[in-house]
Amino acid sequence: MKIPEPICVFVLSLSAIPITYTVNNTPASEDPFAVLGIGVAVLVVLFLLVCSAARSSPPQDPLFYVFTVFSFTCVIDLIISLEQDGFISGFMDFYIKEGEPYLRTPYGRMICYWDGTVHYALYLMMVTRISKRQGYRSAGLYWLGSILLSMIVFLAGNVVGKYGSDIHPAFLLNIPFLFLPVWTGVKVSQKPRNLTPRAADEVAVEQQKLPHQRPLDLLLLVFLFSAIAYTLFRGFVALDCPLESCFNYIYQYEPYLKDPVAYPRVQMLVYLFYALPLLCLFVYGLLKPGCIWMLDWTLVFAGAVAQAQFTHIGGSLHPWTPYTYRVPEETVWPFLLMNLLYALGPQILALRCLMHPEFFLSPAVLREADQDKKIQ
Repeated sequence: MKIPEPICVFVLSLSAIPITYTVNNTPASEDPFAVLGIGVAVLVVLFLLVCSAARSSPPQDPLFYVFTVFSFTCVIDLIISLEQDGFISGFMDFYIKEGEPYLRTPYGRMICYWDGTVHYALYLMMVTRISKRQGYRSAGLYWLGSILLSMIVFLAGNVVGKYGSDIHPAFLLNIPFLFLPVWTGVKVSQKPRNLTPRAADEVAVEQQKLPHQRPLDLLLLVFLFSAIAYTLFRGFVALDCPLESCFNYIYQYEPYLKDPVAYPRVQMLVYLFYALPLLCLFVYGLLKPGCIWMLDWTLVFAGAVAQAQFTHIGGSLHPWTPYTYRVPEETVWPFLLMNLLYALGPQILALRCLMHPEFFLSPAVLREADQDKKIQ
């Protein structure tokens, strides 16, 4: 009886538990270069095992191998975060000490929690859909935004923050997780969209509606304009703007932006230079019919903001964050409200584009859908 591929991937990912425990008790794990070598060796052996196991019936999609290896690293990240918060012990002490000491920071722990739960679930879902020869474009784009933004902020924060002088060779293990997602994202974006064929007249009627005739879009426009202002304001705060409002905000609501680990400051600058232009483009996409790119970029943006806000909120409130950089008790609820709304808006926007894409469909996409319907 053949074991389903998703079950094999799940069991293989759990092998990270005995492997990390064994390596943690190996004397060689006390050498920084040995830690790098062990990390590379484990990933190479894992990849070869996956290729060997799939030799009899290799999956048609090469991303199966990428997601399988990444799912293994997700379990490692979950072990790291659980151990740093005191839930378990004796698994990854060696790696935190001689590999990546910045993972003990609240931001490092939160990014590991996200990778070990949300990314892990996405990998298992995408592997399952690959094994069933089903599409996973939407999940892949959501994951792409999430992992890319997390790695950009994480790597930049490691270098420019207070741990910049404590970079060990194991830092290089993060490089594949920056470049492989780019290649993966290109492959995912080339996959066909799973669009239900729409009648041309139905699409035409929808695209003739003004914003006030589309209540949800009107609310989304309000959110987008608010998010633009909030993103711009927090960007100025991160750049040490001398305005009194910026000074009051950073001390009364988000002192975490002054944390010398630099992750929150880098996060706000990434929002300022990358999220802000996208927010402006989304306003245009909700006003101008036929912007088919909205279907993809809202998913990428939703994944990125969900991950970023989770780590930012978690880091701001984490008990290991120094008290002077933690959110003051009297402003916790306003802080949570602002940041949760900032995270929720992109999820609703992406879901709106995914569920009701009529306003964003172009004539070329409609012709392609009609041809597919005739062929079927």
